[in-house]
Amino acid sequence: MGELALDRVGLDYEGVPVVRDVTLTVPAGGVLAVLGPSGSGKSTLLRGVAGLEPLVEGRVLLDGRDLAGVPTHRRGCALMFQDGQLFSHLTVAQNVGYPLKVRRQPAAQARPRVAALLELVGLGAYADRLPATLSGGERQRVALARALAADPQALLLDEPLSALDAGLRARLAEDLRAILREAGTTTVLVTHEQEEAFAVADTMAVMRDGRVVQHGSVAEVWRAPVDADTALFLGYARVLDGARARPVLAAADLPPHGAVALRRSALRVRDDGPLGGVVEASRVSPEQLRLVVRVDGVGDVDAVAPLGSHVGPGDAVRLGVDGTRLAPLAEVSHPSGP
Repeated sequence: MGELALDRVGLDYEGVPVVRDVTLTVPAGGVLAVLGPSGSGKSTLLRGVAGLEPLVEGRVLLDGRDLAGVPTHRRGCALMFQDGQLFSHLTVAQNVGYPLKVRRQPAAQARPRVAALLELVGLGAYADRLPATLSGGERQRVALARALAADPQALLLDEPLSALDAGLRARLAEDLRAILREAGTTTVLVTHEQEEAFAVADTMAVMRDGRVVQHGSVAEVWRAPVDADTALFLGYARVLDGARARPVLAAADLPPHGAVALRRSALRVRDDGPLGGVVEASRVSPEQLRLVVRVDGVGDVDAVAPLGSHVGPGDAVRLGVDGTRLAPLAEVSHPSGP
C-alpha cells in the first residue's frame, strides 16, 4: 500500500472540461469516499487515477511515484466496477486467482492466497461455486477479493454497491469497511450514496460540477457542510436562510448566521419548547412520528415526536431544538429543502 496524491488534476471528455483542479491525498491504508451527484465528475476522476482517461493537467502520484505515462496495468492500482465483471465460466476461486495466473504465480503459492482472500470476504466455503449461483452481494465480495488478489498499492471502487437493493447495500457497506481495514489497502470509493460513504470511509470529498467543494473527515463534512447545496445533498432535510434561520439558531443558543441546515430530527415536539407552530402533515416511521410543522416566523420545518404521540395535522405544538443536529452555514446557495 502507498499514499495516493492527486495534484491539481484535470480531465476532459471530448474536449469538454469534466474535472478541474482536484487536489486530494489519501494516506497509506486510508479510505477516501468521493461523493457527488450524477455528472459531478467523480467517476471520470477515478478513471483518470486508473489511467483509463488521460489527464489534461495535474499529476497523480502513488507512493511518491508520478504515474504520468504509466499504463493502467503497471500502476499498482486495482479497479472494481459496480457490476463486478466476473468471468461466468470460472469458479469463485478461479475468478479470485485470475490476477495471480496472469502474473504467472505458481499454483502452489496462489492457492493459499485465494483461500485467505475468500475467508477475508466471508466466502471461504464458496470456492467451487460458479458466479451464476451467487447473490448480488456475494458476487461483489468475489469481485472485491479478486481486486485484492494482486496486493495493489491502491484500490479504486466505482459505485461498488449501487446495483444492490437498499437493505443489502447497507449491510455490505459495513462488511466492506471491515474488509478494507483488515486488508490495509489505500482505497478510493466513488459513490453517490451518502450512507455508503459514511459507513465505509475515513475521509470524504464532495464533488460538484467537476470540482471538489469540500474535503475532510467524514465527521467534519457531515457536521459542517460548506454550503446549502452540500448540506442538502448529504441528507439534511432543509436549509433556512436570513430571518427564517434566526429563531431556530436563537432557540439552540447559537449565534446568528446567514443560514442553517436542519436534520429531520433537529426539532422535536416538547411541551416547553421555545418554538411554536401548527402541524401541517404527519407520517409514522419505524422509530418515530415525522411531522411537518409551520413555525411562527420560520415557515415549514421538519420535526419528530415519539411513537404514540397524539399529534396530527391542525394541532398546535411546541418544539425544542437540538443544536447538535443542525449546521450553521455562512453561504446560501439553495435556501430551501426538498
